[in-house]
Amino acid sequence: MPSPRTSAPSTTTGSDALLYLLFGVLGAAMAFGSLAWLTGNLTNSLAGSGPWAPFRATDALLHPEMLWPALSTTALLTGARVVPALLTLALLTTVLVLWLRRRAGAKTGLARKGDLAPLLDKEITAKAKSLRPSLGDRDDKEVAPADRGILLGTLDPGRAEVRASWEDVIVAIMAPRSGKTSGLAIPAILAAPGPVLLTSNKAANDAFTATVDARAEVGTVWTLDPQQIAHHPREMWWDILADARDLAGAKRLAGHFVAASVDESSGSDFWSTAASNTLGALFLAAASHRRRITDVLAWLASPADRTPVDLLTDAGHDAVAAQLQGTVSGATETRDGIYETARQYASCLLDPDVAAWVTPNEDLPEFKPLAFATSHDTLYLLSKDGGGSASAIIAAAADAVMRAAVIVAERSGGRLDPPALCVLDEAANVCRISDLPDLYSHLGSRGVIPVTILQSYRQGQRCWGEAGMDALWSAATVKIVGSGIDDADFADRLSRQVGDHDVQTVSVSTSEGGKSTSVSMRTEQILPPDAIRALPKGKVLLLATGLRIAMLSIRPWYKEPSAKVVGPASARATKAITERALAKTVGHDDFGLSA
Repeated sequence: MPSPRTSAPSTTTGSDALLYLLFGVLGAAMAFGSLAWLTGNLTNSLAGSGPWAPFRATDALLHPEMLWPALSTTALLTGARVVPALLTLALLTTVLVLWLRRRAGAKTGLARKGDLAPLLDKEITAKAKSLRPSLGDRDDKEVAPADRGILLGTLDPGRAEVRASWEDVIVAIMAPRSGKTSGLAIPAILAAPGPVLLTSNKAANDAFTATVDARAEVGTVWTLDPQQIAHHPREMWWDILADARDLAGAKRLAGHFVAASVDESSGSDFWSTAASNTLGALFLAAASHRRRITDVLAWLASPADRTPVDLLTDAGHDAVAAQLQGTVSGATETRDGIYETARQYASCLLDPDVAAWVTPNEDLPEFKPLAFATSHDTLYLLSKDGGGSASAIIAAAADAVMRAAVIVAERSGGRLDPPALCVLDEAANVCRISDLPDLYSHLGSRGVIPVTILQSYRQGQRCWGEAGMDALWSAATVKIVGSGIDDADFADRLSRQVGDHDVQTVSVSTSEGGKSTSVSMRTEQILPPDAIRALPKGKVLLLATGLRIAMLSIRPWYKEPSAKVVGPASARATKAITERALAKTVGHDDFGLSA
C-alpha cells in the first residue's frame, strides 16, 4: 500500500525538457548581452572614445563594434567579451551553488542555517547579553566569541558557528575516540569565561594536560588527585564533611559512596539502604563535632562503639541517634551485615593517601566551593573507575561545587556571572551523582552549566536507571550524539526523532510516442539507524530544544590556531606526569620493594 503522503506521479515529456533547456540558454544569453553592454560602455568611457551607448543587449552580444566603433579591437574584445564572459560564469556558478545547497538542504531534511538562528552569532550574542549583566553595555562586536556561549560545532556549508547559550544544560553521547574530549570538552574549558570543573579518569594526553597551563593563567588551579592519576602532589585539601552537618547533607554524602559502589538496580535493596542510612548517621556524627572522616572508619570497624550515638545526641539529632542505636542493638547477624556493607562502600578511605586529600591539614590551602563559584579558578577531579576507586570522593566534590554555585547564584540575583562550567567527563564511571537528572532541571537557570559526557545511552541507564536516564535526556536542552553509536534501540529512537522527508523518484519509460519521464514523491527516513551508526568521526547530531535536528562538524582543539600554544603545553604537562611517575619508582625494584 502506498504511503498516505505519496503524491500522484506527474509525467514530463522530452519536449518539455528541451523547452526548459531553451529557456536556460536564452536566459544566459540575455545575461551575457546585458553584462556586455554594461562592461562595453564602461570600457568605452575609460578609453574616452565616445558617448554612452543606449541599451541594446542583442547588439552588444552579436555586433559590439556597432555600439562602440571607436574602440580598438583589443579593448572591444576585453570589455565586451572577456569581462562579461567571466562575470556571467561567476553569476551562473553562484546561482548553481545556491540552488544545489538549497536542494541538498531540502533533500537531507536536517536543519539549515535559518533553522538554527537562535544558536548562531546574532541571537546567541543577544541572549548572552541578556543573561549576563556584565555584557549588557557592550556592542555586539565587542562581545568575544567565548562570552557568547559554548561552541558545539560548525554547520556545513558556510561553517557557521553553532553555540549553546549560558542557560543550556548539555548531554553528549559519544563513543571513545570520537572527539568527545578533543572536540567538545577541551575547547569549552579553554574558552570558559568563569570557573571550570572537570572530572576525568585520565590525565596524560587528555583534557587535564591540554588545559592546565592555559587555566593557570586565568586563576588558581586546584587538583584533587587521590589515586594519583596525574601523580600530582597533594597541594590542597577539601573538607568532605563540610556539607554533612545536617541530616540532608549527610545522607547525600552517604549516597555518593553507595552510588559509586553499586548500580541503580541494586542500590535500593535492604542491605544497601540500611548501610546508606548507617553511613549517613556516622557522617552526621563526625561533622556535627568537626571530627575527621577517618573517625568514621574507626566507628565502622567497631559497631559496639557508642561514641557516634553520644555525639549525635549531644548535637540534638536524637532521632538519628535512636535509629543508629537500634541498628547497633539489633540482631548480630543483621548488624554485622549492615556494617560490613557500609565498610565496603567507604573502603576507599582505608588508604591513608586517599583520606589525606579530604582531611584537614593546616599546612595546605583548603579548597572552598563557595569561594570557587565566584572565581576564575579551575578544579580538576581525577579518579580511576571500577572497584576500589575514589569516585565517591570525586562525585561528592563535584556535587558540592555545583550546589555551592547555586547558593552563590541565589545570593547574587539568581544567576552566576560569569557562569560556571562543569564538564563531567566519564560521568557514569567517576562522577555518579544519583540525582543529577533532577539537578539538570534548574542548574542552567542559575548560570551553572553542566556538560555530562557519556560513552553510550545504556551506560547512563546502568548509572541512573532507565527512568533516570530518560529524565536526564529529557531535561538536557542541548543533546550531542557523535559517532560510534552501536545501540540499535537508541539509533532507531534517534532516527524516529529526526523524522521523515519527501523524496522525489524519477523513472523514464519509452513508448512509440517517444520517451517520457515520470516523477513521484515518497517518504523515507531522513537518517535511518544504519546511517546514524555510520556517522563519521568529526560529525555530530545536535538536538536542541525547539529546533530541527542538525548535523554539525566539531572543531577539535588541535585544528585551531591556539594549537600552536596548547599543543606544546600539553606535551610539557604530559612529560611532567611521566617524570613524577618515574620519580616514585626510583629505589624500588619491579615488585615495588626497596632496592
